[in-house]
Amino acid sequence: MADLSTKYLGLDLRNPIVIGSSGLTNSVKEIVELDKNGAGAVVLKSIFEEQIILQAEHSLKQAEKHGMMYTELSETLDYIDVHIKEKELGNYLSLISEAKSKVQIPVIASVNAITAHEWTSFAKQIEGAGADAIELNIFIMPFNLDADCEKNEQAYYDILKKVKSQVNIPVSVKISPYFSNLGKVVKNLEANGADGVVLFNRFSTPDIDIQNMKVTHGDILSHASDIANSLRWIAILAKRVNLSLAASTGIHDGEAVVKQLLAGATVTQLTSAIYKHGPSYILDVVKFVNDWMESKGFNYVDQVRGKLSQAANENANAYERMQFMKYFSEIK
Repeated sequence: MADLSTKYLGLDLRNPIVIGSSGLTNSVKEIVELDKNGAGAVVLKSIFEEQIILQAEHSLKQAEKHGMMYTELSETLDYIDVHIKEKELGNYLSLISEAKSKVQIPVIASVNAITAHEWTSFAKQIEGAGADAIELNIFIMPFNLDADCEKNEQAYYDILKKVKSQVNIPVSVKISPYFSNLGKVVKNLEANGADGVVLFNRFSTPDIDIQNMKVTHGDILSHASDIANSLRWIAILAKRVNLSLAASTGIHDGEAVVKQLLAGATVTQLTSAIYKHGPSYILDVVKFVNDWMESKGFNYVDQVRGKLSQAANENANAYERMQFMKYFSEIK
């Protein structure tokens, strides 16, 4: 059999199949099941800074509505704010510590952060609970049309630096493709201490119900065709940065995993495929990768990784070509 073991964020994984942050990793029972079926690592469901803030604000409004606060300086304000934070964080710390006691694979905490304020100090407690690494899930939507790109990007670096100052475990950053110069942002994240990046975030997408004239949500799960963007950028960045590259979104089978490895991915994150087929599907994906490697004469994952990256590919411009007209104009 081929040796599928690899390193991600400096952690030892038995294979490059990581189960992404989702409801699949929100309980110890489910994490144990993923471990039994061969996952290389799991990323826990995110603890959301924004959600905690909104819960605190809602509780404060309810307290004010029912006459529980006498002045704006009332200690009730602080009590509600601290109580909600401690409750949410306490539940998350329990999930980390219990999961670590039941599985041997790396357990990566996920923090969905929107600011670099004191909330990121929770990272130290996450480390203390036993998390092997932290994945910072950051997306700051540039709704302000007058804001500079640099200011928006700086928020990512500030959050990363604040978390890195709190912990000794590895920290990766999960980002979107929506930057004016994505490659430069990744290099800046590396310069600011990121141990890895996850490409890319998958968002809730809007849709419109034309019969009922209302805004709805688009597909929650990804499609196999969604792999294209992460495949492009993994290949462009591979061998040009030194941090770990995790490919995410649109990875639905073993073939997609092999493609991302050839492009240069350190690991691949699966979520939608496991939702669709169940934890046992991990075994099918691992088997496909193993069988493919054996058929091509590869003994180790490192022999595969980046073999078709842009840096190693004679047809490097295939990853850069963006416009169909440029492509079709060259067809004879």
